[in-house]
Amino acid sequence: MASKPPKSDPVQDAPQVAGPQHAAAGLPAVGHTLRVAQRQMGVRRTALTLLSVNQKDGFDCPGCAWPEPEHRHRAEFCENGAKAVAEEATLRRVTPEFFAAHPVADLAGRSGYWLGQQGRLTHPMYLPEGGTHYEPVTWERAFDIIGEEIAALGSPDEAVFYTSGRTSNEAAFLYQLFARELGTNNLPDCSNMCHESSGSALSETIGIGKGSVLLEDLYKADLIIVAGQNPGTNHPRMLSALERAKANGARIISVNPLPEAGLERFKNPQTPQGMLRGAALTDLFLQIRIGGDQALFRLLNKLVLEREGAVDEAFVREHTHGFEEFAEAARAADWDETLTATGLTREDIDKALALVLASERTIVCWAMGLTQHKHSVPTIREIVNFLLLRGNIGRPGAGVCPVRGHSNVQGDRTMGIFERPAPAFLDALEREFGFAPPREHGYDVVRAIRALRDGEAKVFFAMGGNFVSASPDTQVTEAAVRRARLTVHVSTKLNRSHVVTGARALILPTLGRTERDVQGSGEQFVTVEDSMGMVHASRGRLEPASGHLLSEPAIVCRLARRVLGENSRTPWEEFEKDYATIRDRIARVIPGFEDFNARVTGSAGRPGGFALPHAPRDERRFPTATGKANFTAAPVEYPELPEGRLLLQTLRSHDQYNTTIYGLDDRYRGIRGGRRVVLVNPEDARALKLADGAYVDLVGEWKDGVERRAPGFRVVHYPTARGCAAAYYPETNVLVPLDATADTSNTPASKSVVVRLEQSATD
Repeated sequence: MASKPPKSDPVQDAPQVAGPQHAAAGLPAVGHTLRVAQRQMGVRRTALTLLSVNQKDGFDCPGCAWPEPEHRHRAEFCENGAKAVAEEATLRRVTPEFFAAHPVADLAGRSGYWLGQQGRLTHPMYLPEGGTHYEPVTWERAFDIIGEEIAALGSPDEAVFYTSGRTSNEAAFLYQLFARELGTNNLPDCSNMCHESSGSALSETIGIGKGSVLLEDLYKADLIIVAGQNPGTNHPRMLSALERAKANGARIISVNPLPEAGLERFKNPQTPQGMLRGAALTDLFLQIRIGGDQALFRLLNKLVLEREGAVDEAFVREHTHGFEEFAEAARAADWDETLTATGLTREDIDKALALVLASERTIVCWAMGLTQHKHSVPTIREIVNFLLLRGNIGRPGAGVCPVRGHSNVQGDRTMGIFERPAPAFLDALEREFGFAPPREHGYDVVRAIRALRDGEAKVFFAMGGNFVSASPDTQVTEAAVRRARLTVHVSTKLNRSHVVTGARALILPTLGRTERDVQGSGEQFVTVEDSMGMVHASRGRLEPASGHLLSEPAIVCRLARRVLGENSRTPWEEFEKDYATIRDRIARVIPGFEDFNARVTGSAGRPGGFALPHAPRDERRFPTATGKANFTAAPVEYPELPEGRLLLQTLRSHDQYNTTIYGLDDRYRGIRGGRRVVLVNPEDARALKLADGAYVDLVGEWKDGVERRAPGFRVVHYPTARGCAAAYYPETNVLVPLDATADTSNTPASKSVVVRLEQSATD
């Protein structure tokens, strides 16, 4: 039997703490997965649902964007993916009666964990201006309310249309089409907060803002460098790929401020041997100081240049531009500065160099540990330099591998969810749909918050996600959202964004990935693009949680018909009835999707989907401004740390996915029953006179002089890099200044926050 949701909020600042673990998955992961799934779904529903996850005839896991192998295990899911599925397929329900019993003020005082555990939303809900409770509303009235507020705007640019990465290709394409027909490019999305730095750096250097490897490349690599990433929690199925790569002879370097259990040893639950013994993954652990990655790769590039025969001169000559300027900057790299920036030793770097020089095929993988710093874009460009030097882009077993989080965040961008669209994309939209799309750039996430704060944006519409909790500078963000005339959230479950509202607010409940989607022409499927550019279908199998749910494509189509009316020549009704007609239009607008319907169903290709073209990978052709891959040279940057301060990175616990909190345990780090913890190196803690178990306030320090405080965190002595600390988000997003962003990409700098630790008033 499935359990009922918690009635009261559990205490989150009194955890039990043990030492960190040194292996991931195995029997404990299996047991925890089954317990969580059965509590949410019951025994029979658990079996039926989990056996459809990531299967060719099933649905795509909403838990991450890691690609599926060609030959799939019957249990092709991980612990955290199972948690994501269980929370969507839960038997718990949030009905109008729930909202009648809980005023918004009450809900606003609850934790995000408690809100998410209440279950699936069942009805459209409306909070009128001055109201204290959400109340049920018909879909027709909901769309009328949105239409009224949009019609009252002075300009379409006073509306913001946000997207999370769970949105399908079909829904994303319709969503951006609606916004642009309305007349705005205000299409911020979760990419702005995570891998925007990757896209910015890769677009400039190799001509396409995506990774250049396929899953098969990892199996062929000689060396895989995993930098600023924790696959054991954030992308657990990646560990299976690393295990296979190791079996094929690959070596692995882990570059991270914290030791991560999954990168130490992986106990693969899909095999008896894996469950019992596991596989050691990391050959060399470089425990780098936060933000020191650019300096590390710059020095490695200097050392490669100095080694005779190490540079692939033919590749550099034929395929690259800017080598001499880059080489001059690299040769000037300073050992002492690098050791200061990285916290590493000469021996560490010499060992890394030996592995680099012994490898003919090298892949560098990274995630938010590299993308959320002021100097993130130059850091990733330096990684591209590193790979270009030895010809490691555009051949099997080599390349760049940014690992995305949300399951379709890359597909959303491909579909046109971007505030700065390419002119060629807008030209294609104009040819296909017969209207003139706006050309002026719109708001990204940070600029959208500023616009709401300053009264320049009045309607905020979110297709999925938890914008308030995911965004930086929590107090500023919440105050900005409350200035809106109308906030609208298309959601499956409750989250904090539903209780931080504009003058009026709507919650529009939608189908989840696990659920059957039946429209006028019959049962539908949607498509997604994974982190490596593979496009495949996703088909839900469960009956919808409520008869009052609409699919995301249906919501966009009905909204467009209400708002645009007869001014639109787009066949919105046809699109809602049959998603194949949406894919036909995508095929005519977006290169790489030719013959989309046939290829994604397998009638004109393999049934598991198809790979989008990638010129650097497929042809060693680089569609940059120079026509070649671009070496770059930038000054080496790294965060400076004042005396008595620590450099804080925000991160996930093992019991969460982005801002969705599944539970209060972080099993691999030895923390149970709480989230308000700060991980501090024991030597730093002693220097700061902070005992293990002491309670402190985290106080952010930035150049604007504004005090940002996160109170009541338990100090945990932990083997982090010296001078560095770590704590979970969204609780610590309050410490990230809105204006502290990465150069070029404007991504919040959530991984390098200078903090001081003050004894808590409650200690």
